[in-house]
Amino acid sequence: MNSSIKLINVGSRQLQAFLEICKCGSFAAAAERVHLSPSGVSMLVKELERQLGVRLFERTTRAVALTDAGRVLRPYAEKVVAELRELGVALQGSSSAVRPTLTIAATPVIATCLLPKVVADFARKHPDVRIQVMDGSLETVRQAVLDGQANMGIAFFVKPAAGILREPVCKFRLMSISPGSKRQNKRVQSRSWKSLDGLPMIALPIQNPIQALIDAHLPNAKASQEERAEMNFLGTMIAMVEAGLGNAVVPSFMMEECQQHGVQIAMLTDPPVHLNMYVALRRGTERQMAETQFIEGLKAQIESAKIS
Repeated sequence: MNSSIKLINVGSRQLQAFLEICKCGSFAAAAERVHLSPSGVSMLVKELERQLGVRLFERTTRAVALTDAGRVLRPYAEKVVAELRELGVALQGSSSAVRPTLTIAATPVIATCLLPKVVADFARKHPDVRIQVMDGSLETVRQAVLDGQANMGIAFFVKPAAGILREPVCKFRLMSISPGSKRQNKRVQSRSWKSLDGLPMIALPIQNPIQALIDAHLPNAKASQEERAEMNFLGTMIAMVEAGLGNAVVPSFMMEECQQHGVQIAMLTDPPVHLNMYVALRRGTERQMAETQFIEGLKAQIESAKIS
């Protein structure tokens, strides 16, 4: 055996990043295609160059060009990446293929009010995919995505963070709920934020980001904070309003539950205020077909229910 032969230890992610830069002529454009930051792509290329012991790109302020070594590597990289993709397809089609699992992490209110119908519909349409739901705090959802425990996270107020790719799903209106009768007309009315001034309120804890958005528009919010009852969960707030203990402001995705409790519902105006919901994905991972199908199903469910 020739001891002078050097074994090359490179990964498919490095080769894929290299090929995308070749196609795009830009580290930034390649980063968008592989769902990484430009610095992340740069690190992959530097490690590839270190493993190969050659420089692959000539970089200037205006352009990125292949070196002679880069031009030699390109056809080999294309062959390796193509063969790995073919291998993945062949394994998925084999009788011994493992049933893919789609794990969704979500905050409790989303897991309770939005996901059950979407999950049931997805499971019916895609029996070949095993689907799991994890519920937890916003930080738990974010960490599950970062650690790879969940394919995606669904939450409100997902802040930009290293390693996380945010994708907006929809916006929900904020609406007020007041004590009412189950025999009343269920037609949704509208009312101004100003009309809530002086009413007894039931609210989420002040540090809750949903409540912070509400307080930014609630008249005399500071005075209200001293008097109002605080609940940890939106479902508890609705039940308290039903019992006649006060009024509350909740997102419109709670519409069905509010109607079941027979409370009066009014969309808030002057101004209308929206709450953004995001899907959080881990940067640098190739999106599965099941993930795309689930997100499309979630959007379709929200649209059909007309709760955004």
